[in-house]
Amino acid sequence: MLFRDSAAAVAAECHSGALFFRLTEQFTYVHGHRPGSSEVRSWERSIPVLASALNDAGLGQVEMLLEYGLPLNSKRADAVLAGVHPETGLPSYVVVELKQWSSAEPDDDDPSLCRVDAYAQAVLNPVDQVRGYCEYLVSFNGALAANPESISGAAYLHNATELGVKGLFEAEQNQYGQLFIGARRGEFIDFLRTKLGTGPGAPAADELLAGKIGPSKQLMGVAAQEVREREQFVLLDEQRIAYRTVLNAVRRAKRSDHKEVVVVTGGPGTGKSVIALSLLGELYRQGITALHATGSSSFTTTMRKVAGARKPQVRELFKYFNSFMTAERNRLDVLICDEAHRMRETSANRYTRAADRSGKAQIEELIDAARVPVFLLDEHQVVRPGEMGTVAEIEAAAARKGLRCQVVPLDSQFRCGGSDAYVRWVVRLLGLEPGGPVAWEPDGRMQLMVADSPQEMEAFLDDRRAEKYSARMSAGYCWTWTKKVPAGEALPADVVIGEWKRPWNVYGDRAVGGAPPAALWATDPAGFGQVGCVYTAQGFEYDWSGVIIGPDLVWRGDRWIADRTASKDPVFKKSTPEADVARLIRNTYKVLLTRGMVGTVVYSTDAETREKLRELTGMTASFATV
Repeated sequence: MLFRDSAAAVAAECHSGALFFRLTEQFTYVHGHRPGSSEVRSWERSIPVLASALNDAGLGQVEMLLEYGLPLNSKRADAVLAGVHPETGLPSYVVVELKQWSSAEPDDDDPSLCRVDAYAQAVLNPVDQVRGYCEYLVSFNGALAANPESISGAAYLHNATELGVKGLFEAEQNQYGQLFIGARRGEFIDFLRTKLGTGPGAPAADELLAGKIGPSKQLMGVAAQEVREREQFVLLDEQRIAYRTVLNAVRRAKRSDHKEVVVVTGGPGTGKSVIALSLLGELYRQGITALHATGSSSFTTTMRKVAGARKPQVRELFKYFNSFMTAERNRLDVLICDEAHRMRETSANRYTRAADRSGKAQIEELIDAARVPVFLLDEHQVVRPGEMGTVAEIEAAAARKGLRCQVVPLDSQFRCGGSDAYVRWVVRLLGLEPGGPVAWEPDGRMQLMVADSPQEMEAFLDDRRAEKYSARMSAGYCWTWTKKVPAGEALPADVVIGEWKRPWNVYGDRAVGGAPPAALWATDPAGFGQVGCVYTAQGFEYDWSGVIIGPDLVWRGDRWIADRTASKDPVFKKSTPEADVARLIRNTYKVLLTRGMVGTVVYSTDAETREKLRELTGMTASFATV
């Protein structure tokens, strides 16, 4: 939240112009960069309109929470109004989405999307947008979870005329999503009076802000019900647009017997796998032939285990990218390619039978397998030589086949406590975007700590586990990994840092001495105590993440130095170019540093690197004592 005060005070701040300066300052502090000019303009043009409506309604004491951040998510509602219900006297809340649009029309294929001249792509109908915010808040804020009837949602298009947006009223409207326009301003004022009384709203706002934030619904734990029964994840904004884009493409493909490709791209924690599961569940319920595929053994194995726990046939929905070498063309309606940045140049390897070798690139096999192939990817998570899943490569492959290719970018952050600032800090830290490392400014969403030793890091994480948080330790691939352990023997302690010794996670698909198989390291509580590598951590999340930066990446002077001789990863061959090795090592640490949902503890085996991390995080002493 960037600002809160009564409607009367907000109106006065708007009149003086001070509000927009304060919003800009607070935005810069919270997000680490200045707001765009279009965002500032929207504040200047929309907030005064809302404040005026409240004051004209006699609701000057209602509390306005501006740019209210959704919990465990980087999305922001334009305003949440807090007050007392005029009939019950209980806390009452209205989420308001403000739009400056003067005209908009529903998408031809889907009334939950709409077309606005200012945007090249279809956008979410604001009724569905605000409804999603309400549903999400009820799911994740304890003050609302116990009283879901206490919150309502309204989209207010204050510049719109009835003729300009008439078609948007076709969208379903309910308590969580209603549409109002400037041409019928009186209706909006009447609506506000039915939800909010004239008494002070500050106590209700305090109660909302103090509401217990529920943990993010962990992906694997709800996969079974998600696929078999109903949607448990609430999709927001770009996520819902991606979801609807795929369903609309499926409908068009079935109606007119054609193909098209959809690409969904976004960083870690933007909800790609949530979209994939939601789609698979919906398509499965509709009886549409669809499969989920990845290039990750850990991810696919876990999905099969959890989703197929009570219904074994569900396991067959989860495949690998190399499962489609001999697939019949367009046999599937939909193929959902999750973690598509893990695609390889070819599906064939030395074990592939000659009869199964198609001679085609893996991307072509996947496109050919379904009428609507869907690719979900993050180009900054390529961690092995030969991985080639990029938007440009998919677009080129689609173009060669004369297919339409739609790209839906995701921006909002669900992992890392919903902290955009933390993800940007990691990307800048590792030099994956220009500008160099910057100091970490705590944003209240994600915790970041630097440990002086692996013992300190592990003890801290163990304490968090005692508080019922999940936690894992992971490291760069800088220690030899013993992959064959004789039956009955314990895992050898391969990761050795001074007196501290721990095993890598199990290699393979069988448990060893109480340690879970590799594919379940991230989700089985027994995974704590082994050190995970990027190949077992990628695609997963846990509350607290401990990351060991090994000697393959050290800070010297004013830059990072990647040392390929310190890496034990067998994927790096002598022929792998130095620049590729450096990029892949940095991408590896980006993956590891963005697994945590509550906090990250980082330790470097190199003293100069630890000192740099302390400088950037402002930690001059052991975190256990500050």
